[in-house]
Amino acid sequence: MSLDFISPEAIQELAQQYGYWAIFFGILLENLGLPIPGETVTLAGGFLAGNDQLNYWYVLAAAASGAILGGTCGYWIGRYGGWPLLLSLGRIFRVKEAQLEEIRRQFSENAGKAVLLGRFIALLRIFASPLAGIAEMPFLKFMLYNVAGACAWASVIVSLAYFAGQVVPLEKLISLASQFTIVALLIVVAWIVVPLWLESRKAKSIETVSQEPAGDSE
Repeated sequence: MSLDFISPEAIQELAQQYGYWAIFFGILLENLGLPIPGETVTLAGGFLAGNDQLNYWYVLAAAASGAILGGTCGYWIGRYGGWPLLLSLGRIFRVKEAQLEEIRRQFSENAGKAVLLGRFIALLRIFASPLAGIAEMPFLKFMLYNVAGACAWASVIVSLAYFAGQVVPLEKLISLASQFTIVALLIVVAWIVVPLWLESRKAKSIETVSQEPAGDSE
């Protein structure tokens, strides 16, 4: 997730000045929900590696380890404090506990995919791990998907910036990554919201029919 008020030049300077630590802490803090452009800093790291200013493998290791640790922290936050917080938010937005339980059940069935594929989508990258904790996904199973997703994400992002950065400016790379993130996020939102909306309409329709007075019997 990138921040519009931080220019690509400033991000590149940050990666140059603090190197692998900027990449590690950038993605770690982003995974913890802080407004840090972790993915953008990682792109900058791969870009600098492609220009021989940083080492490709160290950039990859910093990105993957930051993502793994951030995801693990997010899981335990969700496991021990996420459900009470979700219930509180549900009361604020008038969402019944039974509905939240159903959402948690549905997420639990797809938690592995969310943790693995969510690495490539802003917001889901932040919330997938806490939601896995809320859904009480077994920790060892979570770590399997967490490590696999973090390594796959880091490999794609760093390699993309490493090779493409030799012919494409960093600003263009960040712009393309942001556009992909927005499209992917819209697809995920539609995938979640549309079924819930259809289910809600079906429930209201059934309720309306059940409340209609029965016709006179002959």
